[in-house]
Amino acid sequence: MNTEFFGVISIFILSIVLAIPVGRYIAKVYLGDKTLLDAIFNPIENFIFKISGINATEEMNWKQHLKALLSLNMVWFFLCFFVLLFQGSLPLNPDGNPSMSPDLAFNTAISFVVNCNLQHYSGETGLSYLGQLFLMFLQFVSAGTGMAAAAMVFVAMREKSTDKLGNFYNFFIKSCTRVLLPLAAIVAIVLAFSGTPMTFEGKDKIMTLQGDAVEVSRGPAAAFIGIKHIGTNGGGFFGANSAHPFENPTYLTNAVELWAQLIIPFAMIFALGFFLNKRKFSYIVFGVMTVGFLLLVIPTMISEINGNPAIEKMGIAQATGAMEGKEVRFGTVITSFWEIATTVISTGSVNGMHDSTMPASGAMQLLAMMVNAFYGGCGVGWLNFYIFIILAVFISGLMVGRTPEFLGKKIEAREVKIAAFIAILHPLLILAGTALATYFAANDTAMGYWFSGNATGWLSNPGHHGFSEMLYEYTSSAANNGSGFEGLGDNNPFWNISTGIVLLLSRFLPIIGPLAIAGLLANKKYIPESAGTLKTDTTIFGVMIFAVIAIIAALSFFPALALGPLAEYFTLK
Repeated sequence: MNTEFFGVISIFILSIVLAIPVGRYIAKVYLGDKTLLDAIFNPIENFIFKISGINATEEMNWKQHLKALLSLNMVWFFLCFFVLLFQGSLPLNPDGNPSMSPDLAFNTAISFVVNCNLQHYSGETGLSYLGQLFLMFLQFVSAGTGMAAAAMVFVAMREKSTDKLGNFYNFFIKSCTRVLLPLAAIVAIVLAFSGTPMTFEGKDKIMTLQGDAVEVSRGPAAAFIGIKHIGTNGGGFFGANSAHPFENPTYLTNAVELWAQLIIPFAMIFALGFFLNKRKFSYIVFGVMTVGFLLLVIPTMISEINGNPAIEKMGIAQATGAMEGKEVRFGTVITSFWEIATTVISTGSVNGMHDSTMPASGAMQLLAMMVNAFYGGCGVGWLNFYIFIILAVFISGLMVGRTPEFLGKKIEAREVKIAAFIAILHPLLILAGTALATYFAANDTAMGYWFSGNATGWLSNPGHHGFSEMLYEYTSSAANNGSGFEGLGDNNPFWNISTGIVLLLSRFLPIIGPLAIAGLLANKKYIPESAGTLKTDTTIFGVMIFAVIAIIAALSFFPALALGPLAEYFTLK
């Protein structure tokens, strides 16, 4: 057990240490400074801009950024939808996997476009290799979209008074080529040399030790899994995700995949400090996020290490903790760490089954996604936190009787209204979706087209845990996470369409809001700091931000958590 703790602490510290130089590099990329990779990527990027007719030096305002962002994502959605809808008749399908139904194709296309990768299918049987490759492409561009949006906010925070906020296409292409691609390639090479398949051949026939002939799925998995974690996407090439021995063969690959999903969210916070030349501010932000992360991960570890009290009452020893749904080759401690890392960061990949974790752990996983502001996904983690900064500055200004200011710009009613709407939107989508599903299940409603049978049929567990399964699905969708309590039968029109709508709204509105706020603030007159200016690079301000996050999360979600995982926790006691 001590060795397991040492492994977790080592991965966490190494990720922080490496995130600082990676953050400096990202800041240089967005500032247009010279880097070591210029000689490699300048010709590639110039070629992309030339054939697409894009002027990468043309400055855009925040509305032009949004127009470019939304237009590109709409094109990717329709392309992906049609590939999945007709994949059974398209090339690169050696295993003869069928085309997706329209509702499943709709859900999957949206899910990968919005960086969620909520999967209502199993990769081995649900996708052709062409489908997997197109989804791998989306894992690059969806992560690049979030990073480009964050870069625009960086520029808006840096400039004193302007509506020229860089070029979206420039930020987007550089995010994909200079950041995501090299890091994903490193992870993919490690995985390939560790035993993860990287081939376009179909299933392999093997003979088991029992003498049975079985077919084993394979494919171009190593490349897919590299960007799956670097881009905080989380979609599994195989149905069991990173609990599958091909996706995650060894303790080394487990450590590498954990590092991979941590590195860019960490680095983006440090990049902010280098970009603005306000490193102390970035340390305060990172400190708040880290405190929130530790307050989630420590209870989860304790819960899983102590085991299941119901099994303990039977007199069965649990020396290694609650091992149901976990891989023996990893152990309880690092699996617990992964559970919170993947929900805090919105990766959504799993190396154990979340549905099998203890109720307290399930509550922490849900809370990580409900807060959705500690580290977060590529780029969008900062956008979510930016909303809470605006609210914290506004509340602090009211408390001291001054007009709220942030980085020399007055925060007025318009910005606060946008921030409040975005903060309220997240719980609204989660709780409204859960209420609708719970109503149908509680009344055992005949669903007709929406589900073949009555609504209770999509629940494999009754009572509190069944409620948690439905709550988790909408929480994962709204947080663009993609993990699930997999006791839920979700591959049907009701869940595919309802979560698809939540996915769309919860991805683009929380991007539109921060970009609008940043653009509006950038266009305002700059006010030099004075003795009465609220300092945002202090511990006191960090505490204020944390308090705002905690109060909003507690008021919004405690009743739902009390009905689900917390009620289940007390029934076990």
